[in-house]
This record gives sequence, C-alpha cells and structure tokens, in this order.
Amino acid sequence: MTHGGNIIDELTTDHREVEDLFGRIEASPSGAADRKRLIDEVTIELVRHSVAEEQYLYPAVREHVADGDAMADKELKDHAEVEKILKKLEGCSAEDPQLDRLFMALKDSVTRHVQDEEVNLFPQLRMACSAAALDTLGEKVRTAKKMAPTRPHPAAPVTPPANKILAPGAGLVDRARDFVTGRGKS
Repeated sequence: MTHGGNIIDELTTDHREVEDLFGRIEASPSGAADRKRLIDEVTIELVRHSVAEEQYLYPAVREHVADGDAMADKELKDHAEVEKILKKLEGCSAEDPQLDRLFMALKDSVTRHVQDEEVNLFPQLRMACSAAALDTLGEKVRTAKKMAPTRPHPAAPVTPPANKILAPGAGLVDRARDFVTGRGKS
C-alpha cells in the first residue's frame, strides 16, 4: 500500500495494512512459527502507528475539533487497552495457548478503534483543518513512525511533550533489539 498524503490518508493506509496482517494471522495455523512472526509484525505496525497518533493526531483533535479533548481521551484509552494486550502477546511463544485468545482480543479492540476513528474522528478533523494543515500533519506522522518504538511500552507517556522526547530513545533501543534478534524481518 502506498503511504503519503495528509494525516488521514496516511493513518487510513496504516489501518488497511493492519487489517491485512490480521487476515494473514487468521489464515496461519494455530501454533505455527509464522503466526508468531506475523503477530510481531502487527505489533511493530500498531506501536509505531499509535505513537504517531499520540504525538500528532490527538493534539490536533484537541486543538481543532469541538469536544476534541473528550475524543482524544477516549482514543488514548483505546490505545492503552491495545498496548496491554500487545505486551501480553510479546511474552507468548508460538505454542502458547493464550496466543490465540489474546490475538482475538487485540483484533476486536483494534477493529473498534479503527471504526471509531474513521467514522467519527477523521471526518471531524477533515472539516476542522485546512488541507495544508492536514498535509503537514501527514509529514510529521511519517517522520514520527520512523523514530517510534517497535515494542509496547504501556508505562510510557502518551501526551506531548514527554512522548515526543522519550519515544525516539525507546525507538532506538527497540530497533537495536529487533536487529539483534531478527524480529520484524520477513
């Protein structure tokens, strides 16, 4: 899928990629090493996506959308739920009987979150911001995803400025760990 464009297009592309990964996970047999590799891949994508949303999408929603504070708070609560599930999945082996149950909980939670963003939040943000502002936010999101952590950090701050300061350092450590272990390499 092609990345680029404004923040809404960028994040929607991420949503479709995660949905594709969910389908590939469901198609792989329970207990298979490939299933765990795909779960690691979806974890990487979800963490990077969430960090970028927390750094740029939700602050923009707070600033520009009516009742934006409540909307952003609800989305951050969704992120916290997903991050806890991802942390549990991170500790599972391919053969762990909890893996399938946790994956289904993750899929359900992410699907609800994506639906809410695409039906409620994105249209309101599109109406509240200029095309130029949305394009600028898209660039910032793409940059943030490159520096973001690749592993769940449930205790990390989720609002600026702390998340913008700490996420790149955690991202560097995560990418080093991934390089050493081969995690995230297809």
